Amino acid sequence: MINRKLTNVFAIILLAGGSSVATAQLPDPGMEVDKGNTALVITDPQNDFLSPDGVTWGVVGASVTENNTVANIEALLKTAKDTGMNVFVSPHYYYPTDHGWKFEGALEKLMHTIGMFDRKDPLSLTDFAGSGADWLEQYKKYIADGKTIVTSPHKVYGPESNDLALQLRKRGVDRVILAGMSANLCVEAHMRELLEQGFEVAVVTDATAAAKLPEMDGYKAALLNFRFMANATWSTEEAVAKMKG
Repeated sequence: MINRKLTNVFAIILLAGGSSVATAQLPDPGMEVDKGNTALVITDPQNDFLSPDGVTWGVVGASVTENNTVANIEALLKTAKDTGMNVFVSPHYYYPTDHGWKFEGALEKLMHTIGMFDRKDPLSLTDFAGSGADWLEQYKKYIADGKTIVTSPHKVYGPESNDLALQLRKRGVDRVILAGMSANLCVEAHMRELLEQGFEVAVVTDATAAAKLPEMDGYKAALLNFRFMANATWSTEEAVAKMKG
């Protein structure tokens, strides 16, 4: 028997020939913000994505500008620090040995070819300051305050290869406000894995951006999946208000 409570969510439309299509009004679960168990997670707040001098600016710059991404990420960082909320950064670094990979996906190959996020050594900061792998300058006062948790680097897109989930669990965090770069790659991959790990995730949709290529818009692609999967999708204004409580 059909549960009639579901009729407000799924309307079944019968079509000619016996076929059917389900049209859905997606629920909006939402996410409560409790400073005791909620954290801000920022992926890849680095020059190669967010600076006009970065190696990807030619394809992401328009989206970053349209979304006011740089300022919106800073607004989230400032609010988290002002309210005492934990901040985690999941960075993307490539070391010389990473260029010895025997196979790569399309964007992995591109990132390695253009030297994106390159560092000269995993244990040295030689030539790191101001490089494409460095933090955007205006974010440094938030990230380098001795309180922000910077995880080990992720190597492709998601946090499966770094210690983000461990660091969140060790601090009693099970709700994440997620932002950073780029929308359909590292942000979406982090969202997916955190959801699989049992975290609640709210994505801040104008505190991210993505590449635009002919007939391809990574940001639009990500927005669909954020809405389908995340517990909540917020603007920066909405996120800041919830963080301030």
